[in-house]
Amino acid sequence: MPSKILSSATIGLSGAIVEVEVDVLTQGLHNFTIVGLPDTAVKESRDRVSSAIKNSGFTPPHQCGRITVNLAPADLQKSSPIYDVPIALGFLVTTGQLSCRMDKKLFVGELALDGTVRQINGILPIVLFA
Repeated sequence: MPSKILSSATIGLSGAIVEVEVDVLTQGLHNFTIVGLPDTAVKESRDRVSSAIKNSGFTPPHQCGRITVNLAPADLQKSSPIYDVPIALGFLVTTGQLSCRMDKKLFVGELALDGTVRQINGILPIVLFA
């Protein structure tokens, strides 16, 4: 069953909700796709998230099957690597490697390859929005 993690986008000086939906299909070719109008930095999340998950001791995406990440709404441009953390959390919840309630929480953050969370720019509009 797909997971849904709440995140946010910055639009000028305000924030907007972005739903990060993650689904894993165990059959078929191994693939990691991000859809929903992502820019290059968001598309690069695949590699950062995969390495961070593996280096944190969890089963990495490339061993689990076909992963589809949807960033909704699709008409809102998503930029910057702030979706690394919600994508990783969604993957871990969907694959049963993490069990916790994600409702009524908003997640943003860039992941280093070793799994640590890096500082992000433009957090103030997101915090004020949350």
